[in-house]
Amino acid sequence: MAQRRSGSGLRLMERLRLRVKDLDFAQRAIIVRDGTGMDDRVTMAPNSLVAPLQERLQRVKRRREEGLAKGYGAGFLPYALKHTYPYANRERAWHDVFPSDRLSVTSRSGVVRRHHLDERGLQKAIRQAAQPAGIAKPVTPHTFRHSFAPHVPEAGNDIRTV
Repeated sequence: MAQRRSGSGLRLMERLRLRVKDLDFAQRAIIVRDGTGMDDRVTMAPNSLVAPLQERLQRVKRRREEGLAKGYGAGFLPYALKHTYPYANRERAWHDVFPSDRLSVTSRSGVVRRHHLDERGLQKAIRQAAQPAGIAKPVTPHTFRHSFAPHVPEAGNDIRTV
């Protein structure tokens, strides 16, 4: 997940909330929905991340199918979409790219489902990886975003894509 962060310039929660429908491999693009300021934007998906993301989606697809067979594979739909499209939560497009390993019970409805991974896990892993690397400065997931931005113009891309 950290590799995908550094290659696309996504913020932590943008990464965790990615859904299958937000990945466009043909255009090498990642669509960020409801980012900072509740705006949507498109950022780049580097060629080096296409194969790992496609493999990840295959693993997620198998897990989702197993969950649906057991009765808990429905995804979470934002806003009022569950009323507009009542069966969309079973479609692959609406499922998280980074689902949690654990099932959780939704407090309002009592529905059992997987939400996206918890942000604390990635934050902790990055801090732990920085120590053996001898990095004395604080390292957070947002550090990857800052290291990504300066390299965008070097690659001939427009900085506004970040």
